[in-house]
Amino acid sequence: MDKYIPSLRKKYKDEVVAKLTEEFQYTTPMQVPRIQKICLNQGVGGATQDKKVVEAALKEMTAIAGQKAVPTKAKKSISNFKLRDGMTIGVRCTLRHDHMWEFLDRLITAALPRVRDFRGINDKSFDGRGNYSLGITEQIIFPEINLDKINKITGMDITIVTSANTDAEALSLLKHLGLPFKNQRN
Repeated sequence: MDKYIPSLRKKYKDEVVAKLTEEFQYTTPMQVPRIQKICLNQGVGGATQDKKVVEAALKEMTAIAGQKAVPTKAKKSISNFKLRDGMTIGVRCTLRHDHMWEFLDRLITAALPRVRDFRGINDKSFDGRGNYSLGITEQIIFPEINLDKINKITGMDITIVTSANTDAEALSLLKHLGLPFKNQRN
């Protein structure tokens, strides 16, 4: 029986590697940048008052990511925020391999088109080392989330970590994979 290969991963191997090799004159296919992991992070502001908010965020993040999310804990006590060391203040999840490709495919084809007044994602959110960060204001854009069971709309951060050496290489990689960047006209 044939092993399942996510469609975006297949597109990367068949099309994107050749396009990037031509664009940046790589000598071997191993030089072509690739996506290493996708990190999802969600801070839960009301976690200090209500523990159920964190449980709901864990369920939602697990549904969105397709694998179990883990709670993040505070490292310091801050009295102004009623925060003690070790309290749960958010959830995170790191996606690799097939889970990563499936999530990226769902993000491009299903989630981002559901954003209100969507005109593309910003191409200036690179960190200088080829990694891209994207903030989402509402978790309800993901089709896995049931609107009837939502009690609070929260946002999340998505970081795409690539092996690219420069931001230009990473931008080209993500554009060829199909991320809808804004059209920049100068």
